[in-house]
Amino acid sequence: MPEAFPTDAAATRPDPSLLHLLSPKLRTVRNRAKAEDSRRGWRWVMLLAIGAAFWGGVLLVLVRLLRYFRSTPEIGALLAGKLLGLVFVSFLAILLLSNIITALSSYFLARDLDMLVSAPVDWLTLYGAKLLETLVHSSWMVVLMAIPIVAAYGYVYEGGPWFVLVAIGTLLPYLVIPAALGTAFTLLLVNVFPARRTRDLLSVVAVLSAGGLVLLFRLLRPEQLARPEGLRSLVDFIALLRTPTSPFLPSDWVQRAIMTSLTDRLDVLPMSLLWRTAAALVVIGALLHRLLYAGGFSKAQESSQQWTRPGVGTRLAYRALAPLGVRRRELVFKEIRVFFRDTTQWSQLILLAVLVVVYVFNVKFLPLRGQGLGFLLVNVVPFLNLGLSGFVLASIAARFIFPAVSVEGRTLWLLKSSPLPMRELLWSKYWTGTLPLLILALGIVGVTDALLQVSAFIFAVSVFTIAFLTFAVAGLALGLGALFPRYESESAAQIPTSFGGLVFMLSSAALIGAVVLAEARPVYSYLSQEAFGTPSDPTDMVIGFSVAFALCLGGTFGPLWVAARKLERLEL
Repeated sequence: MPEAFPTDAAATRPDPSLLHLLSPKLRTVRNRAKAEDSRRGWRWVMLLAIGAAFWGGVLLVLVRLLRYFRSTPEIGALLAGKLLGLVFVSFLAILLLSNIITALSSYFLARDLDMLVSAPVDWLTLYGAKLLETLVHSSWMVVLMAIPIVAAYGYVYEGGPWFVLVAIGTLLPYLVIPAALGTAFTLLLVNVFPARRTRDLLSVVAVLSAGGLVLLFRLLRPEQLARPEGLRSLVDFIALLRTPTSPFLPSDWVQRAIMTSLTDRLDVLPMSLLWRTAAALVVIGALLHRLLYAGGFSKAQESSQQWTRPGVGTRLAYRALAPLGVRRRELVFKEIRVFFRDTTQWSQLILLAVLVVVYVFNVKFLPLRGQGLGFLLVNVVPFLNLGLSGFVLASIAARFIFPAVSVEGRTLWLLKSSPLPMRELLWSKYWTGTLPLLILALGIVGVTDALLQVSAFIFAVSVFTIAFLTFAVAGLALGLGALFPRYESESAAQIPTSFGGLVFMLSSAALIGAVVLAEARPVYSYLSQEAFGTPSDPTDMVIGFSVAFALCLGGTFGPLWVAARKLERLEL
């Protein structure tokens, strides 16, 4: 009889499943979607409209480019495959960094961990639930970008219904691989660094990720594809195209699987490599979780040291901001303190600085100098570079400016109960985030235009356009962040992955594209006149730049005005 009691206790012991652990997150998403029924309709209409415009633009550009590649004999499919490989190797770097940062919050800083770790939850179930949570939070933006790209390849090369299964079968393990790597890497670093040294942890992550990205990009040597005349013969150029860009990376396996299924019979080897590598990394990550997670979680609960002594820089900043008045000055300092207090925010500045250096360094090697390259091409390409710079700014704004209202969290009631007007709070957040972004934008465009030796007209257009785009993108980020807040978010890194973050990214992409298109006609007319003597119409110049200026003004003040009204009416 006594031996029966342990058996009965073991039989009745709760053993939550993976779906049971994920159910609170799923219910949260469902309840948030059901909340505010009166406004749910227009939210989805707005999201679908912006998403359709964004996907339509990407599809239109890629379809035209891929049709041109397909019409080129011998090397068309090779060029298309090389382009796809470069896209997915860029996605891989973004996914790896995003998973490393997100895993820190999911596995060690989430609010539900105190309950889950102390509950009778199997270690493997906990690992799987947090791995899926990390994967979703880190990969949704890449998935949205990858869908129109893969769809364009399937449409141009007539992949058919079978291609949909191939695309899903390649993208799923491709997303799992960086998620498993990122969680394992974060687990190792948390065990190496003592007592919640998150600042040092994320600094090392950022530096290592940036160094790996620099090395990876330079090993690709993309300038060889842009300047095939540097090769000795057409045979060498074709051999370069046939050579795998990075044969040991999952991005190359995805490219080979997709292109072989479209142009020939499906190559099973890259598909097998994707799934076996993903499975192996998940198993290795699970073993590391079994061995190291308890110790890492215990270390993560220890408090860190905080220093509040003002330094020389603080005193100088107080004197510099004295003309703003006490209230505005303290609001600005509050924003700065909140930003640097969250290590998941400021530590990414290291990575950002290195990425900017990589961007400028590679712009310097663009093949815009040489035989057969005229005045028109040399100046058109730097103008189109405005679009890429705008997307870089939008990504930075999504990470640093969009969460500005949400990070107030439960302390927002203190500001609401004070006599502080909400518009002043918004404007302090706006200028605190916009001025560094403006300096970065002007630096990127000014330095790259100087390196490319563009004309004075293109230089002026680039500088003024990127400045007004910065104001508009920052206003759009802060305004939509206030309209779609996530006050209950566990980390600022999770806020851009919300519904509002998706709306902001799509809206900013539409705004940037509209501004570039509005300025394209007057810029092309001016450059044609300079290059070929073609007469230009001054009306095009006035209309084009006026429309671009109006779009930037609307993007700056419109969202901020709506956000201020919402915060004034907010009841806590």
